[in-house]
Amino acid sequence: MFCPCGSKVNVIDVETGALLHSLQQDEEEDVTAFVLSPDDEVLVTGSRALLLCRWRWREPRCERTWRAVHTAPVATMAFDPTATLLATGGCDSTIKVWDMIRHYCTHNLKGSSGVVHLVEFHPDTSRLQLFSSSIDYKIRIWDLSSSRCVAVLEGHFSAVTSLAFADGNRLLSSGRDKICMVWDLETRQSKRTVPVYETVEAAVLLPEEGDFSQLGVKKKGLHFVTAGSKGILRVWEAATAACVHSQAVPFALREEPSERSLSQCQFVPARNEILTVSMEHNILFYDAQSLQLRKQLAGYNEEVLDVKFLGPGDSHIVVATNSPQLKVFELATSHCQILYGHTETILALDVFRKGLMFVTCAKDRSVRVWRMGRAGRVTCVAQGLGHAHGVGAVACSRLKESFVVTSSQDCTIKIWNIPESLTSKAKAALISSPEPLHARVTERGHDKDINSVAVSPNDKLLATGSQDRLAKLWSCSDCSLLGVFSGHKRGIWCVQFSPVDQVLATSSADGTLKLWGLRDFSCLKTFEGHDASVLKIIFVSRGAQLLSSGSDGLLKLWTIKTNECVKTLDGHEDKIWGLHSNKKDDMVVTASSDSCITLWQDVTEIEEKEAQAKQEEQIMKEQELSNLLHEKRYLKALGLAISLDRPHTVLTVVKAILREPEGRRHLDENIVRLRKDQKEAVLAFLVTWNTNSRNCHEAQAVMETLLRHEAPDTLLQFSGIKPAVESLLPYTERHFQRLSRLLQASTFIEFMWHNMRLADVAQQDQGSL
Repeated sequence: MFCPCGSKVNVIDVETGALLHSLQQDEEEDVTAFVLSPDDEVLVTGSRALLLCRWRWREPRCERTWRAVHTAPVATMAFDPTATLLATGGCDSTIKVWDMIRHYCTHNLKGSSGVVHLVEFHPDTSRLQLFSSSIDYKIRIWDLSSSRCVAVLEGHFSAVTSLAFADGNRLLSSGRDKICMVWDLETRQSKRTVPVYETVEAAVLLPEEGDFSQLGVKKKGLHFVTAGSKGILRVWEAATAACVHSQAVPFALREEPSERSLSQCQFVPARNEILTVSMEHNILFYDAQSLQLRKQLAGYNEEVLDVKFLGPGDSHIVVATNSPQLKVFELATSHCQILYGHTETILALDVFRKGLMFVTCAKDRSVRVWRMGRAGRVTCVAQGLGHAHGVGAVACSRLKESFVVTSSQDCTIKIWNIPESLTSKAKAALISSPEPLHARVTERGHDKDINSVAVSPNDKLLATGSQDRLAKLWSCSDCSLLGVFSGHKRGIWCVQFSPVDQVLATSSADGTLKLWGLRDFSCLKTFEGHDASVLKIIFVSRGAQLLSSGSDGLLKLWTIKTNECVKTLDGHEDKIWGLHSNKKDDMVVTASSDSCITLWQDVTEIEEKEAQAKQEEQIMKEQELSNLLHEKRYLKALGLAISLDRPHTVLTVVKAILREPEGRRHLDENIVRLRKDQKEAVLAFLVTWNTNSRNCHEAQAVMETLLRHEAPDTLLQFSGIKPAVESLLPYTERHFQRLSRLLQASTFIEFMWHNMRLADVAQQDQGSL
């Protein structure tokens, strides 16, 4: 599946929802149109730079780029059935036809008014006809043999949005004038006008073969599906102009366009599915024979305000975005459920321990309880009202699914009891509408907005954090105040209980994290390191570490025992509002204002195992190297030392070879038998050896061997030969100058010694006389 996104086209795996790769022509120029060839091998994109690019998208590779010749960006493109011709419609009112084999423009069709936003080839290649539409609401038929417009179909009173060929002689057109028209291509007259009472963005023909009885198709004939402003799919019978089936949806229909309106619709024969795209950038896959939703991929998330793992095995995540809808993603397939219920933006959510029930709160002053069924379908089972302002924080009981705590901008805390009917699976399955929740306790907790609320692991205590720079500890039974934590210089964003100690963690807009003792309410530790507000904190590594997220998009991992920040993770570009770890404590999910949701895997154990395995392998190789030297198997010893990338070890082997009775000959034999890559490595090593006068003799010996046994042309092919020679020359000259001085000094000493001996002999001769 291909999705345009700014300056690139993303290729997405439909089964997993994973991004395979991105095709990008120019980082600075947006893609204005793209089309896939009928054989699914070639993708052509057009950009605002007035360039066309032909891609082998599976590789991915750009085969060819050429100028579109249009004087304004290309608005639409279409291949002919043979994939040999490409038509491009531009914002300059012209249509170009390209020969994709010989790579030249075959036709330049003029006569359209305004932007040409739709082009389609007739499916019968023998006719050589091209159909187009522009902002004058007319459909033009072009004869490519004569390059002339042979007919103009008039009937629409707004932009034509799609063209579909029923057979060789019938054409279906849809428009934003809320009608669809069936045309006879022989007479070039309208046969039927179907009023659909909504702005139509696409019309798709149903195949004549196949069982579509579930869609109200009772007899043979032309049937089509429309998608438009109402956000639903409807099936129409062309002969009677009647709607025979309307899709059931979980939201109220609107006549005017909204975020739920559908912008695209396409029939996928290979999967027997109908694909639609909504104005919210969601991609939906429906079964073509029943219009039942098979899969949904969520597109743009806007600002993500909270995220939590969901499901018994943390198989899903539930996401609150800057909208009244919830999104539940299945991690394995990226399938998304969109849950309707709240009427204003959802601000926070929390999940019960078992992972089947969760709670949401929103600006609509309500709190809702949701339950996931066995098939993974989520439904709302309870709703509570009572706060005077938007509900900004929520926390669930930890031991059992017994109560929920909420806090609001009205500075109050409410404790809601969960009815037993919701906790029983058998009873919960019978619930047809949300049950009412009633607040057991209401308490005014702070003087300013309450940003966070948390319940202790034993369900006996709850903590709140507020913009008044205070955190407070309360009793869950009667919501009585037990103590106040004072010390932050700015408002508190998050509070969390430790899962193992009697400790409370808080994070603040002053950029610090603090740990507090629950017995004496004293500050035990302060963690400093964030340069911006710390929005969320959680305990990880079984309570031994803290993970914090900031408004600067950074995550920091803190070791509590040492007060040290051991890791900083940069994965977002804006405020990180959502932070949660799974039950196994080996994965973390984060959500940010940059619209991104990121999954983080704890690889500490994996890295430790890899490091240990690498260390063990190094020890084994060093032992093997020692054995090879002892056995005087120098060739293998050289190869092993080179593979370890240890210049000093290779030098040790060379010295061991030179200590042999015929060391130079053995060195020549072993160096010559090395592979080319090994010789290149030795050349790099000897450059280092040559810088030290103690090892220059071995370096010169190896260099001499290479110069004597390798042809100059072969040496020039070695990687790094030029810098190696540049490094060797000055040090080699210095070594020879030093040897020359030593030789001169040696000659002078010998001369003096000789003279002294002569003087001694002369003195002895005089004494004897």
